[in-house]
Amino acid sequence: MTRADLSVNSPNLLASNPSDEDENEPREECGVFGVWAPGEDVAKLTYYGLYALQHRGQEAAGIAVADGSQVLVFKDLGLVSQVFDEQTLAAMPGHVAVGHCRYSTTGSTTWENAQPIFRTTTAGTGIALGHNGNLVNTAELASRTRAAGLVNDKRPNAATSDSDLIGGLLAHAAGDSTIEQAAMELLPTLEGAFCLTFMDEHTLYAARDPHGIRPLCLGRLDRGWVVASETAALDIVGASFVRDIEPGELLAIDADGVRSSRFANPTPKGCVFEYVYLARPDSVIGGRSVHSTRVEIGRLLASEHPAEGDLVIPVPESGTPAAVGYAQGSGIPYGQGLMKNAYVGRTFIQPSQTIRQLGIRLKLNPLKEVIRGKRLVVVDDSIVRGNTQRALIRMLREAGALEIHVRIASPPVKWPCFYGIDFASPAELIANGAGGQDATFEEMLDGVRRSIGADTLGYISTEGMIAATEQPASRLCAACFDGTYPIALPKETSIGKNVLEGMLESTAGSTATRDNDNASALSRP
Repeated sequence: MTRADLSVNSPNLLASNPSDEDENEPREECGVFGVWAPGEDVAKLTYYGLYALQHRGQEAAGIAVADGSQVLVFKDLGLVSQVFDEQTLAAMPGHVAVGHCRYSTTGSTTWENAQPIFRTTTAGTGIALGHNGNLVNTAELASRTRAAGLVNDKRPNAATSDSDLIGGLLAHAAGDSTIEQAAMELLPTLEGAFCLTFMDEHTLYAARDPHGIRPLCLGRLDRGWVVASETAALDIVGASFVRDIEPGELLAIDADGVRSSRFANPTPKGCVFEYVYLARPDSVIGGRSVHSTRVEIGRLLASEHPAEGDLVIPVPESGTPAAVGYAQGSGIPYGQGLMKNAYVGRTFIQPSQTIRQLGIRLKLNPLKEVIRGKRLVVVDDSIVRGNTQRALIRMLREAGALEIHVRIASPPVKWPCFYGIDFASPAELIANGAGGQDATFEEMLDGVRRSIGADTLGYISTEGMIAATEQPASRLCAACFDGTYPIALPKETSIGKNVLEGMLESTAGSTATRDNDNASALSRP
């Protein structure tokens, strides 16, 4: 494992564009879904599966289906419910399908970068692929792709995601062998986090990187099989959970059943932030209920950072289970002090300045009669930039709260994620700037507290958070909290959300050096 030497003054590392209030929060990565079920409406099953995974990506959605003779792909920008309707789904018959909902961590938000990716092999067969995660050797893969003659850098509207590279290399390798054999050769060369669902005209495939950073599971239907990013998606389509797909495992599902192959030795490092924030609370990861983990974090948080208060309230929805646990652990009554507008999500309509100034009120509104005159313990899942908490605390004080004690169900976020979560850049993370660059933990804590305007502030310890997951610390990645990256990172210029866009620009004149090739873009759904 390596601890990356990343300066907190480096604004280009995973820099975000804070165009709306959501950008102050950690952003999800992607959701993948696949189904092999002759006789079932696989397009509609995939639609419902993606609906269950919508929280993992709201930028684009797509479904590919095959009927034994051809692969058909439909994708677009927007939410699953915006991209698909009954008419579209009815026009997608088949027995095998893969689906994807995207939030970009490599590559811009464009139609070309929406998934599933489609490629044709030299044998004339089709491959459709969806990817959850983020690769760290994207620049190297792009060079391999170009060397193989698979890329025309001058073509307009080129896709610029690591997922697109995987699809191209897989289709190229499959020209001389089966897709299964091609995958067994390609997958060991991918570095980073990847959960893949892909298919040809007959067969469904699923693969998980050797570290198992992102979750992926297998489910059983009466007449088929399902793979999904989270167990909650299995529940929605009526599939029974069979098992997690193992790190370093490739599954192939067709009329002969389920075949398992190992393309790498497993070295598990599951993302602990899946338990804290990313996954649905009704999902199970590594045999542990996400909801139970978050409640236990709240109980431990109450023990580590007690507060004198009259009411424990969550920042809905992600802070709710931990707030329940804090109330149980502290004996302070639990209550709903904030009402969330369930219909406020990611929007492609830019708010006016007047609306933007309303900020968090678009999402949350205080119940004044509940919080007036109360000492509040406010439980949230994380603090990234601090803008959300700052606005929320101001709003609660205006509504009559006497004291506000903030408790956070994760440790301070101080490091960027290169494995599929789009955090702010290191310089924008409040835990890096509060109290000064050489501040002690206590000075940082007090700096964050003063910045957001809380009376007291407490974070769960890394040890407490990991204990709540009931997973060994050695099997978890907590790089965003401790800076210890289980997968070695390339030089700074070879990573970043827009690394491929930069490579395309730098080679437009066809004379760029290799260093220039590596100097910009990494993008990923």
